[in-house]
Amino acid sequence: MLKRKHTVLRLLAIALAALLLAGCVRGRVPLTAGRYEAESAYAGKGGVDTSAAAAVLYDAEGGRVLYAENGKTPLPMASTTKIMTAAVALEYGCPDAVSTVPEEALNVEGSSVYLAKGERFTQRELIYCLLLESGNDAAIALAHAVAGSTEAFVALMNRKAAELGLKNTHFANPHGLSAEGHYTTAEELAAITAYALSLDGFEEAVSTVSARLEGEGHLPRYLVNHNRLLRSYEGLIGVKTGYTIAAGRCLVTAARRGEMTLIAVTLNDRNDWHDHAAMLDYGFSAFRTVTVYTAGEKAAVPVAGGEKCSVTACGEKSVRLCTPTDSRIERIFSTESAAAPVAAGDAVSTLKIYENGTLIKEIPLYACGAVAAR
Repeated sequence: MLKRKHTVLRLLAIALAALLLAGCVRGRVPLTAGRYEAESAYAGKGGVDTSAAAAVLYDAEGGRVLYAENGKTPLPMASTTKIMTAAVALEYGCPDAVSTVPEEALNVEGSSVYLAKGERFTQRELIYCLLLESGNDAAIALAHAVAGSTEAFVALMNRKAAELGLKNTHFANPHGLSAEGHYTTAEELAAITAYALSLDGFEEAVSTVSARLEGEGHLPRYLVNHNRLLRSYEGLIGVKTGYTIAAGRCLVTAARRGEMTLIAVTLNDRNDWHDHAAMLDYGFSAFRTVTVYTAGEKAAVPVAGGEKCSVTACGEKSVRLCTPTDSRIERIFSTESAAAPVAAGDAVSTLKIYENGTLIKEIPLYACGAVAAR
């Protein structure tokens, strides 16, 4: 009976946290990357060989896997968990809101920024403690600040994973310490990172080499980013290191050159710094970014049984793809007719993108006007 009562109280706590969050984020439109697609259009091995149990090179904009080793294998991910922690806090939280460090954040094992009970931090400050110094205590404090409890925050993490279409990711905590039911895959961790990079504030934080926090309500903290490639690799953005005995050395990096942003992920890799530089070098040399559709580009779509014989259609936004430098890209508009009546905004056609003769993407086109039936 007591166990059942405890379960009910836990569920009520999560529901209450969700209602509180709604008050903070009302009216905001979250920025998110596209849904992860389990079967990527391209996953060539290329000329890269890593020491990792799993590795992936990923196109951040198009969501395409460019290179993979055991990319779909569920594994523990240590503190790279904090990529999702920060992303959920940025989407659902209030960065300037100030909160008091709770008792639960004290004496958390592993890496720490040594928070003291009663200290007061903004959520943004806690995000910097989380991403630069990988503070496990900051992860718990941030979870309480955003959702009211660690349990409610982890529920948000798993809900976001489901919204992104991730099938082999589950979170048991916001910091990444080993726990049953805490895992992801290299491919899905790359997709989480692409989502995080689309949120205001994330890239700014992970690309910061060092920071000093001197806000009111807490002792000063000097933070140093643990990502050594920030100081040595051209175009590097960040993102996050991680280590536990069970997970091994885990690393996620992102780099941008020109219009191309690449994400590299390794799980359980004793030679991760070298392997990430090699994967990114491979990506920037072997691939190019191609704009396959420009926002505003229009096409005439035949309409069957309408007062007009055609309707103008266009896509919602520009679409760019990462493709091998020696690939041949073809664009073919569908010649199928739309059936009247057609309302403005109806999906009426598709633009098909072929890479070396293989269909790799279909871009929906929507009617710019209406056509009544005859």
